[in-house]
Amino acid sequence: MELLCRCVERAALRSGYDPEEARSASLQLMGSPVLQTGPHCLLLIEPDAFYTHLFSLLGLNAHGREWYVTYHASTVSFAEKAKKGPGWLWLEGEPLNVFGLPRSRMDSFSICALNGPYRFAFSNGKGETAPNDSAAHLLAELPSDEFTSGADAIRAANQTLWHDKLPSPIKLLQLDDFDIADLVADHLDDAGSWMSAGFIGDGKVAESILHAMDRLNIGPWQGWVRRTTDLFWRMEKGRIVPLRLQDNALRATCPDFEVKFRPDSIAAALRQRAIVPSLYTVFLVTSILPGVRALGGCRQTIYYPLMRYLTAIGLERSGDFDFLTEMREDDQPGLWGHRVLKPLNGNPFREIKLFRGAETPLETYAAMPLVQSSGDLASFISDPIWADLSGHIVSGAITLGSEEWQWSGS
Repeated sequence: MELLCRCVERAALRSGYDPEEARSASLQLMGSPVLQTGPHCLLLIEPDAFYTHLFSLLGLNAHGREWYVTYHASTVSFAEKAKKGPGWLWLEGEPLNVFGLPRSRMDSFSICALNGPYRFAFSNGKGETAPNDSAAHLLAELPSDEFTSGADAIRAANQTLWHDKLPSPIKLLQLDDFDIADLVADHLDDAGSWMSAGFIGDGKVAESILHAMDRLNIGPWQGWVRRTTDLFWRMEKGRIVPLRLQDNALRATCPDFEVKFRPDSIAAALRQRAIVPSLYTVFLVTSILPGVRALGGCRQTIYYPLMRYLTAIGLERSGDFDFLTEMREDDQPGLWGHRVLKPLNGNPFREIKLFRGAETPLETYAAMPLVQSSGDLASFISDPIWADLSGHIVSGAITLGSEEWQWSGS
């Protein structure tokens, strides 16, 4: 937790807050260990992100908190699917290219890649910059600077929008994957830490976790925690490339890359931005080890408890039974906190105007019952992986007593 608080302080200073403010952010996290891990690295005005942030503000206001600490995954491409993702924004019914990028860069480059410059453009299919009034208005509000990565640009834009358009006393703090890379490196710099001596160690603990992940994917939990990479990603000329743990080294084959599976080697590669943590490793250092409650999306309500199950296997393998006991006592590790507010025909531009008026939308949403505020629950009912899970529950292949579910906190 102390290492995570230092990470928060560094991120606050980088975001322009003074040292006293940065310290207050870390003290709040220590006293109220909750982290929003919902939307990917999206502009605040994107509906998925906007309504998630409103939901968090409801809780923060109710508890009198000063800071909103959020982690947004940035190891994603600009286009996650057709006309969706960090590189797209729909305004006035028109899909706009946030940075005016060609398709070759949209589909394969990661938004965290340091291969800029990036500038906001909001261009349409004809290449016209800011082709409608909403786009022109937004473009005028956002920083006109050039940024080394898309993630840096979005973080700066969100700070501007938060301060200028959502006049709230609550301060926004955004953590990204480079912040977490430095946090993992901090763990590994301490030879006596569990991450260094246990998790990395001689590689046996990490291998036990990866093998358990493979077992999950040949049974009824298939698809929830995928082994897309082994604990870290390789950063290669703007792309993220899977790594495989083989012969006590992390290796990529195209192009050839290798980093020894040793704490010092991995820490150096993280600080050099040669590698970045996988989602499992992110949750390990931001939530599971420090005991921070993670608010996330509908799938996270299943895959996060499974990540805790994998960690428990690693702790058993390393012989750290004291920490295993602490994990068992953490009975509310995660909650649904992304897309809880999903109003029909929601319009973030309209909501921002309401914030400037006498009545804020927060009061309206605070009075809503969950069944109304969460919309049609399409994230649950239209996702085939939930249908598969339902079938396994009906058949008895998955029960409340299933070994893999014992770390859900329920």
